[in-house]
Amino acid sequence: MTLAIMQPYFLPYIGYMQLMNAVDTFVLYDDVAFINRGWINRNKLLINGQEYLFTIPLKDASQNKRINEVHLADDPKWRSKLLKTIEQGYRKAPYYGTVMPLTEKIINFTTDSIADLIHFSLVELNQYLGLTTRLVKSSTIYSNTHLKAQERILDICRQENASRYINPIGGTELYDKPTFTQAGIELNFIKTNRVEYPQFSRTEFIPWLSILDTLMFNDVAAVRTMLGAYELV
Repeated sequence: MTLAIMQPYFLPYIGYMQLMNAVDTFVLYDDVAFINRGWINRNKLLINGQEYLFTIPLKDASQNKRINEVHLADDPKWRSKLLKTIEQGYRKAPYYGTVMPLTEKIINFTTDSIADLIHFSLVELNQYLGLTTRLVKSSTIYSNTHLKAQERILDICRQENASRYINPIGGTELYDKPTFTQAGIELNFIKTNRVEYPQFSRTEFIPWLSILDTLMFNDVAAVRTMLGAYELV
């Protein structure tokens, strides 16, 4: 069984989705410290032909809290504002008609938890793309927050009986292959290849936007092909 563990990101870029698609079980690491100005509650869209950073407002967010302890802001107007921004940017995109209802379902999901909103969004994205990856929130199952860094990752792998663990390429200095091998687990790192597609009439492609951008310009079959555009090292 192949496993990956990542902090929950809202409507993440395609590399995140590639990692999810590459494994059997994907653990949302939601009981670790929240990161201010990270990708948990922010991402990028294409608005008026330019890269646009949106942020979901949170209530008393702090790096002293775990992600699953952070709540959405009390004012619900952010949902309608974000949907209007997305409509403005993508209403002429070829797959707007099928992707916008999915987007509305995700953004209007009733919850006050950023972790629950992201979990719901990833489940919906999986279903839309026809993926079979099992999604698990780390806060609900493993009971090992006393462990840190690599030791906790290894413990989750053991609890899941994983034979392979895949991590984003940026973690090459965090994890030690011989230690994983000694535990009977193959360690790989995923390296995302650059994926490009037409974005309206732009001549210069803007990469690494939210998966929402990819979905607006491509059908499911094309996106599934893009999900395989990576290397394991």
